[in-house]
Amino acid sequence: MKRRDFVKTAGIGSAALMSFPSVAHAVTGRMLPPAAPKKIGPPAETFMILLQGTYESVERCGDLGLSGVDLCDGSFSTTLIYPVSGLDAKVKKQDNGNGDKAIGKFYVQFAGMLAVYDLPSGALKMEFTGSNIATVPDGRGGTFFVGTFELAITDATGIYQSFAGGHNTMVDTLHQLADGNFVEHCYCIISH
Repeated sequence: MKRRDFVKTAGIGSAALMSFPSVAHAVTGRMLPPAAPKKIGPPAETFMILLQGTYESVERCGDLGLSGVDLCDGSFSTTLIYPVSGLDAKVKKQDNGNGDKAIGKFYVQFAGMLAVYDLPSGALKMEFTGSNIATVPDGRGGTFFVGTFELAITDATGIYQSFAGGHNTMVDTLHQLADGNFVEHCYCIISH
């Protein structure tokens, strides 16, 4: 039943649906200050994250402060990042609707060389430098790409600045479905 139908059926006026705090706010016009962003500590010398989910086109893009990165140029696809080890336990996590808690977004150029990690309190830019990948048919018209990718960290912001010049090994199982969509399951081992 829709809210308006419930209100009509129950005979409740719309004013009765307002909570006391919202009425007080409307009367006083006072706004609460926004919550201060939580600072997290630096990551471990080597930390691990998981890239997981279906890749989507980038709809909301912004400037992460990384040189030579334009997430709005149409060349990037994105999926979610989850913590595994080596990151501060106080990292703010966002529920993806499945009870899993994502901490950021991963952006990749399937027809390019760049990968970008938008993480709490900073970001990382990387370039692919090598791979050891095998292809395996999934039996339903799609393909698994299984193996490792090597990346060089070429730029970093925030608490990840010391990782510039570092390295990332991606242990990947990328599934290209028969419809052309990609589903990611990749562990990233990021080090100085």
